[in-house]
Amino acid sequence: MKIKSTLLGALLLSVVVTQGQTDNGIMELSEFAYPVKRKNLNIPNVNGFQVLKCDFHMHTVFTDGHVWPNVRVQEAWREGLDAISYTEHMEYNPHSADVKVDHNRSHDLAVELAKENNILLVKGTEITRQTPPGHFNALFIQDANTLVSDNNASLDQEAIDKVYAQKAFIFWNHPGWQVNNIPGSYEWIDFVEKMYQEKKLHGIEVVNGLGFHKKALDWALDRNLTIIGNTDIHNLIAHDYDMEKPGVHRTMTLVMSKDRSAAGIREALEAGRTVVWSSNYLFGKEEHVRELVNACVSVSASYHEKINGKTKVKTRYYEIKNNSDLYFELELKEGKGTKRLVLYPESTQILTAEDGQSRLSYEIVSTYIRSDKHLQFEVNLK
Repeated sequence: MKIKSTLLGALLLSVVVTQGQTDNGIMELSEFAYPVKRKNLNIPNVNGFQVLKCDFHMHTVFTDGHVWPNVRVQEAWREGLDAISYTEHMEYNPHSADVKVDHNRSHDLAVELAKENNILLVKGTEITRQTPPGHFNALFIQDANTLVSDNNASLDQEAIDKVYAQKAFIFWNHPGWQVNNIPGSYEWIDFVEKMYQEKKLHGIEVVNGLGFHKKALDWALDRNLTIIGNTDIHNLIAHDYDMEKPGVHRTMTLVMSKDRSAAGIREALEAGRTVVWSSNYLFGKEEHVRELVNACVSVSASYHEKINGKTKVKTRYYEIKNNSDLYFELELKEGKGTKRLVLYPESTQILTAEDGQSRLSYEIVSTYIRSDKHLQFEVNLK
């Protein structure tokens, strides 16, 4: 009996040892791993233009950011972006004791990874002057290291002239970000007016991260400057944005481009074909916001009608559909029908209207075509 027990124990030990050898004693807890997947942001073409999702203002450890350049590419791929730009500070290098100062390095380190992930990487920089005049981003530059100017007011013009000489697309960053403690930081100052008159200012960053700069939108509209919105991210995107919430995305510029290329983006930026998407809101020139909404929202023919037994008024029923990942909140301004509609991403709502009407007029309160004005949207009834 003792011999049998000894043999049985040896057999069990052999099985355990064999199993241990099979998996090297390591149990993979794969359920904790983040799945390798790209979020698809569905926005239909607008008048034949592709709508590219772009972030033209980001930082890495090569200035005052907290991540290595490859992380920005990985974030952009995962979050459904088409194009990004590293815009490191020219005159501000707080990590210089630990990271060699080379204003091209973050871009150069990420070029191949961006290609492998089908991300367009636009070469850029941030001209970091004292406020005012503040900070300016320059896109499509050739060599950032030749653009450095000492950070004193007498050289502000030189700093702008250097990037202009490289045929950069220049936009004013977050005007007003220090409005509470620096006089003149949120004004259309003479320096900026001179840039504008000399055609050295091409756009304004209307939304920076989580902040909408209201006067900046009006300045851009009144001067026909391109409207831009970016994250200006320094930390991880997931640190600043609650990416676990359904529908949450980072601030971005929607660029209506002829094709998915850097040249296409540049042409669209110069033509001003942009809309900023941040939170549930859209910001832009009226024509571009309207064209974007028209591409996303459709209304069916009437599929049902009902007569009120008391008033004898006939009500018609329609379906109104949002064919995109954008969000639209509508409030009725003219006509007799559904007073409020929320068109969630990729969703359909029921719309009712009294018979005899050819249209209903709504205000889309989740859009800004001026700091104090929303898009008026006509729903045509069939």
